[in-house]
Amino acid sequence: MKTRKIKVIKNYLPHAEGSCLISMGETTVLCVASVEEKVPPFIEKQGLAHGWVTAEYSMLPRSGKERTPRQRGAGGGRSQEISRLIGRSLRGIIDLEKLGKRSIVLDCDVIKADGGTRTTSVNGAFIALYMAVEKLYKSGAVSQWPIKEYLGAVSVGMKGGRKILDLCAEEDNGADVDMNLVMTGTGKIVEVQGTAEGQNAFTRKELNTLIDMGASAIKSIIKIQKKTLGKSRWMK
Repeated sequence: MKTRKIKVIKNYLPHAEGSCLISMGETTVLCVASVEEKVPPFIEKQGLAHGWVTAEYSMLPRSGKERTPRQRGAGGGRSQEISRLIGRSLRGIIDLEKLGKRSIVLDCDVIKADGGTRTTSVNGAFIALYMAVEKLYKSGAVSQWPIKEYLGAVSVGMKGGRKILDLCAEEDNGADVDMNLVMTGTGKIVEVQGTAEGQNAFTRKELNTLIDMGASAIKSIIKIQKKTLGKSRWMK
């Protein structure tokens, strides 16, 4: 079972430290990494000698079939939740001490939504993060390579007992079980978000099957990331 077709355009924005336009099927997200030579106040107050990686996710007003109101301030609850997911996922594969006292902000803006916007954002955000870190490392601003592993994400689900990979919006809306999986290149789980709709509770065996299916797909996604980024001298 394969994901929808994945396309990546690197360096989509020339002024950013890292950027890509990534699509999985009809879902398209612009992921941009910006390096800031400062850290959040809570890190400064604690006197911690490390950096920070965070993310901001949003959907353009007509990224879906109907207009989504333009977000103001902190955005809506769903956007905040997905922003935190992306940030947590990226912090799980980077050594913040090696990053130094600086921040990398990942902006993930959904241009076209057809299911899997959060998982597509994670996949693209990793590419943008890698590119930004590579520039810091090559310039000497970072003395030790801080990214520990590759990172990928995919959605999995069930409908009438049928297993589905990388759900589009129609599949997502009608799914009995909907799950988002984030894993590292060595197969470690960073995050699992899974729910059943109504009376469609699922078994532990079905959960394991969905995770195995997602893990296999994430390996393929990471292969695409590696091909996009080119051979790395610092990571396998």
